[in-house]
Amino acid sequence: MSRVNRLFAPRIDHRGMSTPSEASRIFLILTVFGTGLWAWSVTDGNLVVWFSLTLLASTPILSIGWFLLSLIARNRRGELLTPKVQNALESKGRWPHHSRKS
Repeated sequence: MSRVNRLFAPRIDHRGMSTPSEASRIFLILTVFGTGLWAWSVTDGNLVVWFSLTLLASTPILSIGWFLLSLIARNRRGELLTPKVQNALESKGRWPHHSRKS
């Protein structure tokens, strides 16, 4: 369960705010890359049309996917973005936080 939580848990940044999970970040890269590959074949190499079509097609895919990922991550406790975030939170008096120590 640790790996699943690590993948879907929101990340806590240096200000104590929740940022997207690792799954959301991976989903962004895969969606834009996959949509870009598809759009390249459709646009016959026209860069302006390729860029526009990539953004146009990936936007609804990302919206639906991120919504579904947020449902999965709903009851998970946040984890720190990086180990150094804990030092920043402690210096600002925002630690202990609802997230777990790494």
